[in-house]
Amino acid sequence: MTTPFWHNGQGPDDSSNSTKLCLSRSTQRGSLFDPAKTSTLAGRVQRIVYADPRAGWAVIRLLLSDSGTKVTAVGALYGVQPGERLRLSGEWQQDPKFGRQFRVDTYLSLLPSTPQGIERYLGSGLIPGIGQVMAERLVEKFGLQTLEVIENEPERLPEVSGIGAHRAAQIQQAWQRQKGIREVLIFLQGHGISFSQAIKIHRQYGGRAVATIRSNPYQLAEDIFGFGFQTADEIASRLGIGRDSPIRAAAAILHVLGQAELQGHVFLPEDRAIQDAAALLQQPADLIRSALAVLVENQKIVRDLAGQGPASAAIYSRRLFHAETTVANRLTELMAQPNPPTASDWQTDLAQFESQQQFTLSTLQKDAVGRSLKENVLVITGGPGTGKTTLTRAVVELIGRQDQRIVLGAPTGRAAKRLSEATGLEAKTLHRLLEFDPRGMTFQRHSERPLEADVVIVDETSMLDCALAWHLLEAIPAGCRLILVGDVDQLPSVGPGRILADLIDSQLVPIIRLEEVFRQASRSLIVANAHRIRRGRMPKSETDRSVDFYYIERHHPEEILETVDHLVGVRIPRGFGLDPRKDIQLLAPMRRGLVGVEQLNLRLQQLLAAESPPVEMVGSRFRQGDRVMQIRNNYDLEVFNGDIGHIVGPSEDSQNLLVDFYGNLVAYPAAEVDQLVLAYACTIHKAQGSEYPCVVLPLHSQHHIMLQRNLLYTAVTRGRQLVIVVGEPKALARAVRNNRQKVRYTRLTERLTNP
Repeated sequence: MTTPFWHNGQGPDDSSNSTKLCLSRSTQRGSLFDPAKTSTLAGRVQRIVYADPRAGWAVIRLLLSDSGTKVTAVGALYGVQPGERLRLSGEWQQDPKFGRQFRVDTYLSLLPSTPQGIERYLGSGLIPGIGQVMAERLVEKFGLQTLEVIENEPERLPEVSGIGAHRAAQIQQAWQRQKGIREVLIFLQGHGISFSQAIKIHRQYGGRAVATIRSNPYQLAEDIFGFGFQTADEIASRLGIGRDSPIRAAAAILHVLGQAELQGHVFLPEDRAIQDAAALLQQPADLIRSALAVLVENQKIVRDLAGQGPASAAIYSRRLFHAETTVANRLTELMAQPNPPTASDWQTDLAQFESQQQFTLSTLQKDAVGRSLKENVLVITGGPGTGKTTLTRAVVELIGRQDQRIVLGAPTGRAAKRLSEATGLEAKTLHRLLEFDPRGMTFQRHSERPLEADVVIVDETSMLDCALAWHLLEAIPAGCRLILVGDVDQLPSVGPGRILADLIDSQLVPIIRLEEVFRQASRSLIVANAHRIRRGRMPKSETDRSVDFYYIERHHPEEILETVDHLVGVRIPRGFGLDPRKDIQLLAPMRRGLVGVEQLNLRLQQLLAAESPPVEMVGSRFRQGDRVMQIRNNYDLEVFNGDIGHIVGPSEDSQNLLVDFYGNLVAYPAAEVDQLVLAYACTIHKAQGSEYPCVVLPLHSQHHIMLQRNLLYTAVTRGRQLVIVVGEPKALARAVRNNRQKVRYTRLTERLTNP
């Protein structure tokens, strides 16, 4: 990657003649430019006043070559360095705040052609591996041919003292990266691609970027996070790909399947897939059917006819078809294994455990312990306060007394940490447990190298999606037992499928459903109200027991927002001693709207972090101390979708943004900062598997599309010490009454019951 905007090295000599490295840059503000007013400037960059790497936009001070005048230039000036010579094309504008500025439309980076200019250029730090001293040695040796030697004859670099073969290779690679990314940018900027997108394209494809995009621009939407079908479609149009092109139709089908996966579907009925793709392209369905047939023939997708009912023809991505069929087959195989013998004295061991822990399990819990010792696959489900954690501790204790190897896992790091705290044994995320390798994007534990375990226990199974369940079940060895623990009444997984619900619906797997709320838990209104909501009854508030659950009635969005501000900024910190930046989490049903996540985050950032310094690396979007959330799995950085951290600030060299995740400091390159969003508030879906000391839940009729019982239930059960609901009575009542859940297309139950 090229040297970032904030580099402070010395640059080329502005007096030198130039060898041109052309770089056309569109600011995507074409309407602002009047050809009659367009001017050209040439000069040397004195300093970078401000730079936003996300947008590829910068403000620079330029020393003009012809007059020595200093001017301010503004625009998409990617990668320019202090000291670099530029030729700018654009027009003068009067900014009401900053005065006269030159708004840049395109620019050329001018390479130096005098020994002094070359020496300063290379000594600027632009090329890693070459500092000021090494630049002097290179120019002394190669003179005016220095840059040509670096590019075309790098094998000659070891002729310079201090450069060995390894360092020469590093210099050449750095030079090629610098050159390569600029060539990509030249091409991409002509097609309306932003700086941050261009960086991702270059990282993904390297030198193959331009060729890949020319051959199939829709590949961008498949391969690169942040690229949608519409962006790829615009590029395709500029490249001359017709609206009725089979390539476009095929890409639309794959896009529709990808969008369905984001909505939780494992497949789409064929008719719906065709209908959605035709509507997206505004093209006839026959074109889509032809493209679909080619995709099936080329094994890009799977057309499955094994289903029942009106959606008998189903369209799967190959990955999810393999995932779902593997899950069904492996569960069937595990269930068909001979049941292990149960130790005759397990009840004595259980009684000793109860005596040591000074509690008594219920009859149902004792039955669950016994079944966990003999069933090949067992599902344990129940709501808050029903004893899932206590039961899991007992199961782990008794299995351990039988000298069996126990492996504990959970879908998220937070859930794994809680499982470890509850049992006293190490619990890992499923990705760590299955030894995920980010370089090859593969799991190192699989059928040929299974887990070394006699019993595998997975907690928070409601979060387990189809793809992760596939990899888990492939790694379960023969003779191993599997115990799945979770709350089926919570929201289903963020990823495709509804594994826990499908297993329960199939009635193939033994189920233990815990429903009794134990005395200690029943004192909590959070627990009591969660179960009232689950049964379709309104939650209680303002009683003598109301020490951990409150409902504050507000009707208008502005009133809700003002109340939330007061709760977070004053009332909760003073009344409960909770830190608003660390302990209070706002949950909302939707991202958009006046009372949605996006607006709540902006308000809370202003409320809680207005005095904190902005992180200039990413403009003013983040401030030091901001709570942020990772919104996709990043296996290189080992941070995952839903992980919450706090902004520390730029690294010492300003090349990375430092974020603290649970005490682990992670350095984000500029191109990956867009994977972070503010997290003072988040959607209820994103909060799955998490617990917070305090949850504040604003509800309004604006959220009516998302007001569902399992959504409200999930939100309430995220609070550990305090839950406060703020909003309209009718919005709360709608959420409690509405038990209709969105249909997820999955055939796991069918595959289990009709193998």
